[in-house]
Amino acid sequence: MKGNTLNGSRRRLISVVAATATIAGVVATSTVASAAATGPSPKPAPASQAMTELPAAPVEKVIVTYKSKAAEAGSNTAAKKDAAAKGEETGESLSFERRLAGGAALVDLGGEASKKDLTEVMDAFRADSSVASVEADIRAYAMAVTPNDTDYSKQWDLFEATGGMNVPGAWDKTTGSGVTVAVIDTGYAAHSDLVGNVVSGYDFISSSADARDGNGRDSDAKDEGDWNATDGECGTGSRASNSSWHGTHVAGTIGATTHNTKGIAGIAYSSKIQPVRVLGKCGGSSADIADAITWASGGTVPGVAANATPAKVINLSLGGASSTCPSVYQSAINGAVSRGTTVVVAAGNSNANASGFTPANCSGVINVASTSREGNRSFYSNYGTIIDVSAPGGETRRATDTPGTVTTPENGILSTLNSGTTTQSTENYKPYQGTSMAAPHIAGLAALLKSAKSTLTPAEIESAIKANARPLPGTCTGGCGSGIADTTKTVNAVTGTTTPGATFTNAANVTISDNTTVASSIAVTGRTGNAPAALKVDVDIKHTWRGDLVIDLIAPDGTVRNLKPSSSSDSADNVLATYTVDASSEVANGTWKLQVRDVASGDTGYIDSWSLTF
Repeated sequence: MKGNTLNGSRRRLISVVAATATIAGVVATSTVASAAATGPSPKPAPASQAMTELPAAPVEKVIVTYKSKAAEAGSNTAAKKDAAAKGEETGESLSFERRLAGGAALVDLGGEASKKDLTEVMDAFRADSSVASVEADIRAYAMAVTPNDTDYSKQWDLFEATGGMNVPGAWDKTTGSGVTVAVIDTGYAAHSDLVGNVVSGYDFISSSADARDGNGRDSDAKDEGDWNATDGECGTGSRASNSSWHGTHVAGTIGATTHNTKGIAGIAYSSKIQPVRVLGKCGGSSADIADAITWASGGTVPGVAANATPAKVINLSLGGASSTCPSVYQSAINGAVSRGTTVVVAAGNSNANASGFTPANCSGVINVASTSREGNRSFYSNYGTIIDVSAPGGETRRATDTPGTVTTPENGILSTLNSGTTTQSTENYKPYQGTSMAAPHIAGLAALLKSAKSTLTPAEIESAIKANARPLPGTCTGGCGSGIADTTKTVNAVTGTTTPGATFTNAANVTISDNTTVASSIAVTGRTGNAPAALKVDVDIKHTWRGDLVIDLIAPDGTVRNLKPSSSSDSADNVLATYTVDASSEVANGTWKLQVRDVASGDTGYIDSWSLTF
């Protein structure tokens, strides 16, 4: 048996499949919704998402360009007099408002003008020999047109206010162009709604029997199918199952072709998808997966040609049980991050603490839990303090429904798929559920951010996503990270300017060893004046005996403010707290530090993230 094995079973995909699909030693983190299932019709898209005509906004101003030799061309006083004269002539309350950058005069009509009144005003200016031109000051609208993809109305995960990720509003600023996203998964099943965005990948499955292509590793990332013919074929407790085409489903969420009058819309629909195959029959091995992470991010793998289009985002919708992150994974992830690649992983579908699953428990990744259409933690989703953020993963059945059934397909995540039960057949679309479906939502968001601002580091991308997430509108027991990611808010945050209430975050991990002092820095820029009297300091520290820790906030001028003293009687794990500090005597801009001192032996941890909200 290859790869990491735990209690005799191989690791699996992290999508929730009606009967969990075991994929190449690693289990994919999605749940497959049966094609035969029926349920209520999907809710229609809200009115704001429907294709509409541009509004016929009333005209309130006109733009007058005077001939260069006219007095009004250079004199505001003359322009004011002329506007008043034209108002008297037409019976309208005209007034000169301001001079435009190009020299034209902006003239206010004194309110909304009827079509007839507007015509009279413009005719009066046109009749003046000193006027070169006059035109209405018309309205412009954002051109991020609602996708015309035929199944877009079923993609509640993109646009619904309760459980969706607020994606459409970001498309005015970025659609992911220039960014490659590697989907390290089962490979790629040909699909016309994806093919235009797919670049060459690689098949890293080293066992030809598991790869089902007869030759093991090669440059063809085609999904050959991951079906299991009989119960027990992949270890004790494994069940017979059809091929999942899991990687193709994940890829569609990230980068399906959009505005093509068919199928679905991808979140980062101008990005490129690189299929990297690691999961075949009975899952996948950690050795193959680690090599795939390295290669996808532009690293060197012996015997494999260099990646011509290295990915800046990697999606890992897979995992297995392990109380620690294997060093082969951590080394590969560290290398990917050092090369500027953001690594997104699924938390797992066991309704358990994600700390017991890998690569979800590796450092340097964005660990994603799943939420339902109602904004609750999905009944199957893993949870815990190591969760970074949540995203829609859907529920194709309720927790109380019979496992293996599909009772609520409209509440799953619809994406690209294939109809073959073993080998590839015709393309189609089906709803799945799982943290495997949640993770690509965050991978798509990461691609949008990297495209919008190419200088962003993986730590900055994670920080921005977490800082701009919204609280779950439903319930989450056990910990769902910073909340449900908000795509539009996050994109606006990295492309816009600092506003009152802005949050600055550092999500880079800092190890806290016994009897040491460590610090994490945040560079605050774009503020004016001093910090507020109620500066909020959010702290997320993972530690097995928090009473060992003394936590201080250090201002840019070196002033130290204690946030938490040590306490020998406080044996609880972790520090998850918000402290309010009077920092009004401090200049806001500059480098702020969170200093953590461990004053006892026997327990260690790390600073996970912290933030300042002004």
